[in-house]
Amino acid sequence: MYETITLETDARGVAALCLNRPDKHNALSAQMIADLTAAAARLADDDAVRVVVLSAQGKSFCAGGDLGWMREQFDATPEVRAAEATKLARMLQALNTLPKPLIGRMHGNAFGGGVGMASVCDTVIGADHVKLGLTETKLGLIPATIGPYVCARMGEAKARRVFMSARLFGADEAVHLNLLARAVPMSELDAAVEAEVTPYLNCAPGAVARAKALLRSLGPQIDDAVIAHTIDELAACWAGKEAPEGIEAFFKKHKPSWSPQN
Repeated sequence: MYETITLETDARGVAALCLNRPDKHNALSAQMIADLTAAAARLADDDAVRVVVLSAQGKSFCAGGDLGWMREQFDATPEVRAAEATKLARMLQALNTLPKPLIGRMHGNAFGGGVGMASVCDTVIGADHVKLGLTETKLGLIPATIGPYVCARMGEAKARRVFMSARLFGADEAVHLNLLARAVPMSELDAAVEAEVTPYLNCAPGAVARAKALLRSLGPQIDDAVIAHTIDELAACWAGKEAPEGIEAFFKKHKPSWSPQN
């Protein structure tokens, strides 16, 4: 049914949603965005699903937005750019508003959009070797459509420490920044995730969904106006001068003009 993800539900109602582009470090391509949006709608409507665990195949959790997909936007019309940015924003919104608990299982690297994927989860357990970073500004981009979720998860004060600098950080700092609830050895990761899942199986699913919706309404508001603003910001980066230079430098393995050249 899906090209870039897998989705299976066990007898308890625990759904395993797994990013499955290991050769591309699970970068968010147009197809993966579409697959995740469809999966979120399916999970939301499935009364048999009690909890969703988001994980990934391969060495990385998610390397962020697929740069080939972003490269295509440079020559696109403004209307196409806006439409593509909207698809990404609505996928994140669909996962963030999923009326089921969404538990993240993180290993390897999570960069850019990978941090965004973690931020739409209700809680994330990470292996203690993980590396994270909001790396967009190194490429002439900004963490636009993921921004509201990152800010909601970290709080503005903590987000300011990593949102603009593109620096990488490890599991301990990710716990301090509220991105990870816990960091455990890789050998203990599955057990730690299971410990997050199990309590929900004793809860009334309707009450869980209502409690999650209430909590979202009490927290930072991520409404249509906020989402539209992030879409405009991402599209503006694609239309600017820095992003094409930064992404071309990445592909050609040389430094962009804003980096020290020696």
